[in-house]
Formats: sequence, C-alpha cells, structure tokens
Amino acid sequence: MTEGSESRPVHGGAPGPPPGGGHDSADAAYLRRRALRAGSAGPLLLTGLGVAYVVSGDYAGWNFGLAEGGFGGLAVAAVLMGLMYTCMVFALAELASVLPTAGGGYGFARRALGPWGGFLTGTAILIEFVLAPAAISIFIGDYVESLDLFGLTSGWPVYLGCFVIFLAIHLWGVGEALRFSLVVTAVAVVALLVFAVGAFAEFDASGLDDIPVDEDAFGSGSWLPFGLMGIWAAFPFGMWFFLGVEGVPLAAEETKDPARTLPRAMAWAILVLLVLAVLTFLAAAGARGSAAVQSAGNPLVAALEPDGETTALSRFINYAGLAGLVASFFSLVYAGSRQLFALSRAGYLPRFLSLTSRRKAPYLGLLLPGALGFGLAAATGDGARMLNVAVFGATISYALMTLSHIVLRRREPDLPRPYRTPGGIVTSGVAFTLALAALVATFLVDREAAFIALGVYVVALGYFAFYSRHRLVAAAPEEEFAALAAAEAELTRD
Repeated sequence: MTEGSESRPVHGGAPGPPPGGGHDSADAAYLRRRALRAGSAGPLLLTGLGVAYVVSGDYAGWNFGLAEGGFGGLAVAAVLMGLMYTCMVFALAELASVLPTAGGGYGFARRALGPWGGFLTGTAILIEFVLAPAAISIFIGDYVESLDLFGLTSGWPVYLGCFVIFLAIHLWGVGEALRFSLVVTAVAVVALLVFAVGAFAEFDASGLDDIPVDEDAFGSGSWLPFGLMGIWAAFPFGMWFFLGVEGVPLAAEETKDPARTLPRAMAWAILVLLVLAVLTFLAAAGARGSAAVQSAGNPLVAALEPDGETTALSRFINYAGLAGLVASFFSLVYAGSRQLFALSRAGYLPRFLSLTSRRKAPYLGLLLPGALGFGLAAATGDGARMLNVAVFGATISYALMTLSHIVLRRREPDLPRPYRTPGGIVTSGVAFTLALAALVATFLVDREAAFIALGVYVVALGYFAFYSRHRLVAAAPEEEFAALAAAEAELTRD
C-alpha cells in the first residue's frame, strides 16, 4: 500500500461520501500510523504549557516598544494587546471544546471558512511556531555567552545543542516533555516575582516618562514622547507579553477530557500572563527609568544594575532569563510540531510528515522544523528579524481564528458547545478588530519582515492551490468534522 493510496483523498477540497469495503480499514491503518498519545496532559501541564509559550517575552523584547511609543504608548499598547489576547483565548476555548483536535486554530478555521481558510490559518500558525524557536535559540546563545557558561560563545554550536537536546526530550514522549517544560517555566515565573519585589524596592515614578519628547509628533508629550502613532507602533511589542498562548489547543488530542480541561487551562494561563505583564513592565521601567531599559538586551538585569555593577539578585535574574528562554523554546517547538502534524495528516502538507513513532511522537514533524530552525539561526543570526516575521504570521492567524468563532456562532448556533465564550461574538469581534490593527502595525515596525512572511505565504498558497487541495484526507479529524457539518447542512436544506 502506497502513502498516496492508504486513505481516501478528498478531491477539490470537498469531502465525499465514504466508500465501503476496504477503504474503512485503510483509513484506520492510516490514522494508526499517525496517532498521538492520548490523555498525557491534565490542567496543570496545559496551564504550564500556555505560560511557557510566552514567559521569555517577559524577560526581553517588550522593552523595545519603549523606543517606539514611550512608557505611555507601550502601556496603552500592552493594555490593548492584553485585551485582544484575553478575548481571543475565551473565543478559542469555546472552539477547542467543540473541535478538540491537534489542528487547533487550523481546525477551527477549516470548519468555519473551508479548506482555503484552514490552510491560510494553519500556514500562519506554522510561520509563527517555526520561526520563533529559531529566534529564541539565538537569544539563548547570547545569554550563554553573557553568563560565560562553559566558556561558550553565541554561535551555531549552541544553537545546534538547543535543538538536539530539546528535540530529544520531545521525541522521548509528550508527558516527559510537558513535565520538563512545567519545571523550567515554574523557575522562570518565580524569578519574575522575585525580580518584581527587588525592583519595586527601587521604584521611582519620575523615571517612567524620562524619554525625550519628539515635538514634531502629533499628540506628543512626556507620557507619549512619540505621539499617538507611537501607541500603534508599540502594538507588536505589547504582544510579547502574550505571544504564543493561543497554542494551547494544539495539545487537544493529548489532553485528558479536552472539552473541559482546555478552556480551564487557557483561562488560568492568560490570567497568570496578565499579572506577570503588569508586574514586569512597571517594575522594570520604574526601577531605573524607561530610557535606561528601552534598548537593553536584558532589561530586567539593566533595571537591577543602576551603576552597571552585578549584584546577587541581577545574576540570579540573568540565569532565570535563560530558564525562561528555554521554556519558551521548548514549548514553541512542541506547538510547531503539532501544527505541522495536523496539516500533514489531513493532506495539506506531504503526508509522511505526520507519521508518529512507537512513543507516539510526530518525529518528522519535530525534526524537519528543527532542522529548518537551526539552519535559519546559523545562517542569519538575526533573532529580532525572525521574531518579527513570526509576529506577522501570528496576527494573520489571530484574525482568521476569531473570525472563525464569529462565523460558527452565526452559521451553526445550535452546535453543541460544552464551553461558551462570555460575551459571544462581541468578545471575538473585539479580538478580530485588534488583530487587524496589530497586523497593520507590523509594517510600522519591520516592513521587510512583513514582506518576507508574505513571500512565504505566496509559495505555500501556490503549493496548496496547484497540488495539495486536490489530495486532502477525508479520514483526518478536521476533515471529518467539516464533512459532518456539510452533511447536516444538506439535510437541513432538504
């Protein structure tokens, strides 16, 4: 039996009626070779996963938004992006309870917007979760060098070590991987709380608005030194406090009772992240002043070293920052592998990429993005640019996922929903509007990165338009959900 014939394809992107006879056994065999380990993750591990995706953003990156909007501009941007993520998380929690599959956002969009919408969403998510680990491996290298660990300098050997060591843990098993992630994340979160206590002891409100004012900027002042446009330009940096939490539904098929567990874990994760964002932002800017930390590669350490002298606390936070980077790197690798797995299993990408090992790990879904990420990190060494590309992909996926919630609420109001989003489509509508604003804001920060992401999109869409959309797999869970919806709609019309 060949890879192309082991399951029935969906020609033209529209599932047909399942044939009888040997096709059912072929479908079962196809899915058995692509099975994840069910029941491996409970509420605590999933909450840890949601925080792990993001926690490195508290240690660095967000502070560059001070150079775009000043304290006031970044504060407003962070509040709006926090609102966007909170609304989106509640919308995704509903969708995850309805469609608990490894496809996550792609599966939601597939049901609501059809094969094209599913592919567009899945590709955007894949861009985010493949580029972000590559960028973070570079930041890990910078931390290793700054801490003088083992005499290593930032370069390809460190990047390779990151991918080899942490991919090996993922290949060992999802339970082991998530437990490792939880431990490292807990260290990073505790260190942020310790940092906040130490930094607030030095808090001086007069330093919050110490960035020089651009008198030519419209609406500029001490709190908005770059004017009202500075708020918009700071959107992508406000996202760094939350970027990645939307990846929790990708663990659906490895979760105990996903319809109940996923919404609960996502709500706890976003609550933890909101608290950490407020504490980190205020403590870092207030301890030493916005101007001093706006361009620091390690803003928390800079906030604790007003005279440039290392203290016991600043060194502890430096090591904890490395733990935060490891937690985010590790969890983002997981998310990318599951998105690639789901798209491949359904035929949107080459099917062999969704094969799983005896330990139920999608080994090619881990190894291929890992090799690509390492290659990009080693070849460019430009982590900031890769993160900007990842942010562009993320904002596209946010718009499409929240739109999917709106469409399904309107088109399928009677769809069983174990969990319902507070506020309904008003909540997802707020997230959708802010996601579009954030998408446009990426062009204000790094236009070249946005066009790189668009170029990747064009290539991917060409592949889908001319090849893979004619070879979708009807037996894949996301396609079966869509087929069921189509059949029910047909019966209703009759």
